[in-house]
Amino acid sequence: MINNIIKFSINNRFFVLIAVLFLIGGGVWSAINLPIDAVPDVTNKQVQINTVAPALAPEEIERQITFPLEVALAGMPRLVETRSISQFGLSQVTVIFEDNVDIYFARQLVQERLVSAGESLPPGISPPSMGPVSTGLGEIYYVVVKGNQNLTEKRTLLDGVVRPQLRTVPGLSEVNAYGGLEKQFQVLVDPGKLQARGISIRQVMEALEENNRNAGGGYLNKGDEQQLVRGVGIIRNMSDIGGIVVGAENGVPILIRDVAEVTTGSSIRQGAVTMNGKGEAVTGITMLLLGENGRTVVNRVKERIVSIEKSLPKGTTLGGFMDRSDLIDRTLATAQRNLIEGGILVIIVLFLFLLQVQAGLIVSASIPLAMLFAIIGMKYFNVSANLMSLGAIDFGLIVDGAVIIVENCIRRLAERRHELGRDLTEPERLDNIYESTVEMVKPSLFGIGIIIAAYLPILTLEGIEGKMFRPMGMTVIMALLGAMLLSVTLTPALCAYSSKSNASAKTSCCTKSRVAMNRL
Repeated sequence: MINNIIKFSINNRFFVLIAVLFLIGGGVWSAINLPIDAVPDVTNKQVQINTVAPALAPEEIERQITFPLEVALAGMPRLVETRSISQFGLSQVTVIFEDNVDIYFARQLVQERLVSAGESLPPGISPPSMGPVSTGLGEIYYVVVKGNQNLTEKRTLLDGVVRPQLRTVPGLSEVNAYGGLEKQFQVLVDPGKLQARGISIRQVMEALEENNRNAGGGYLNKGDEQQLVRGVGIIRNMSDIGGIVVGAENGVPILIRDVAEVTTGSSIRQGAVTMNGKGEAVTGITMLLLGENGRTVVNRVKERIVSIEKSLPKGTTLGGFMDRSDLIDRTLATAQRNLIEGGILVIIVLFLFLLQVQAGLIVSASIPLAMLFAIIGMKYFNVSANLMSLGAIDFGLIVDGAVIIVENCIRRLAERRHELGRDLTEPERLDNIYESTVEMVKPSLFGIGIIIAAYLPILTLEGIEGKMFRPMGMTVIMALLGAMLLSVTLTPALCAYSSKSNASAKTSCCTKSRVAMNRL
């Protein structure tokens, strides 16, 4: 079969070149759409469940929320382990699945269990919610609100203006807000006034809850029109809160403002954000969607920030730090420099040893084409371009098969010309190239196969080791497979194109020595 492929490539050289053009086009397209990151993402397939329970102590969080959720989530298909954290006001349960599980399938399993688990939680607890579809390396850009406003106003701008628009950026999973003071409308009750009027705090809470909603009342027909009947009770400002009726005394309504002070304040903070040691800051952390191209998404975020700034108050701007694209660009530049320098060095060595421009170009052509073949495979198997996957490619291994085939073709053609004492005819030249390639193709493929076999155990690694080193092994194997395919197709085809019967009898140093030995 291999001999037939070689013969077809030599006799149909034009179609081989057309196929190479398709390979170049597919490789360029794959390179443009290939996920790019600094290092492989070693995060396992996990789903986080967060439950907010204000004012509950860690012991109560563990007993009333975390433990019931762990029991409800136990026994799911493909489940590996479950971890949890119980702290003041927050329960976080992390469910880890097998690495080959689709993340959306895993989230669907968790959601089905949470529906039933929510019924066993204490009343007044926020329903459990799943974290974003991201990983531990998902933080790609920090947005900072800069201006003359106080921390409360900056946080309000972040929550009300910046975050909703950033969430529409394709490739983002979530935008988390940190720092500042989250604005609240607070009702500060006076215990003495409550006791004097015989009103409890529960009545105040129920009145606030029940008087913050709209209601529909159908419609009334008036001629050929319909007039809608609705009750508007949504709270819009502090005056509306103070006017809520909480009870009655001798037929006189008792309002919220009669027993409490309505004011603005902030929620209880668990921490703060500082920037450059110059005071507190308000930041929004953009989270990359699992599997997206980090550098592309960061650029989209920056473009959206420019448009968001136009809707902010005068003097307010958006800055940024912890830019993932900087790290990706530096890492990618290092990998590109190493690949380019390594490729140039190999090409120089090839020309020095082959001593023929055409032969050197034929062998050197396999380097970029094998890389494009590997990039197509990386795109197909969703292997990101990073320092590990690109930094392990050895061009010396890639050109190994092409070198010995081209060298043997040059040697056999020179020897045949010397034996006949004339230039070869076209059939003789093609037959000689075919025989030379067949003679060396088995050792060539066998050598590449041994190298590929040496990398196969890397593909069996699991866990963090597998996530770290499998991309490297897959990329090298795909590059070697591309080199193997090119050595039996493009290399003999280019030899047939370049080694014309009337070509000069320039030979390499190895070929000259062999011809001299034959003369002796």
